[in-house]
Amino acid sequence: MDLKERVSEYPNFPKKGILFRDFSPILKDPSALSYITDEFTKYFHPKDVDVFAGIESRGFILACLMASRYNKGMIMIRKSGKLPGKTIKLSYKIEYGQDTIEIQKDAIERGQKVIICDDLLATGGTAKASAKLIEKVGGIISGFAFMIELTELKGMRLISNYNCKSLVKY
Repeated sequence: MDLKERVSEYPNFPKKGILFRDFSPILKDPSALSYITDEFTKYFHPKDVDVFAGIESRGFILACLMASRYNKGMIMIRKSGKLPGKTIKLSYKIEYGQDTIEIQKDAIERGQKVIICDDLLATGGTAKASAKLIEKVGGIISGFAFMIELTELKGMRLISNYNCKSLVKY
């Protein structure tokens, strides 16, 4: 299946000069959703994961698909202030400043193997910060799963020491 055919492109969104690649049409296609989970299942062995982590917010979708297929749990990596209870936060640099992500303090048990999921890998800053956050609480990163990778932004460089898989590359 050619997933690129199902990705919509929106020039100048969210701002001029940006070409937004939107995977929303894939979500309407049950066969595409099955294909995505099948492809990642070929790459990541069930023994290598205890829990899937989804990066806000589109990563939640992929993490839930994978968790369901593997019969595992799913946790959320969210922007600061979005999770109830005790959280662990990590601030990191982004292109024009700084951002902060967090997980619930009890989301991961020490030594649990985690696959981090997101819809898109661009510059890699959020992915790297997510890995650091999970490692900070004792999780072990088994890999990253991305539906789309923007190769020209070289985000894979920041997480090249991890097992990474992206299904569509631009």
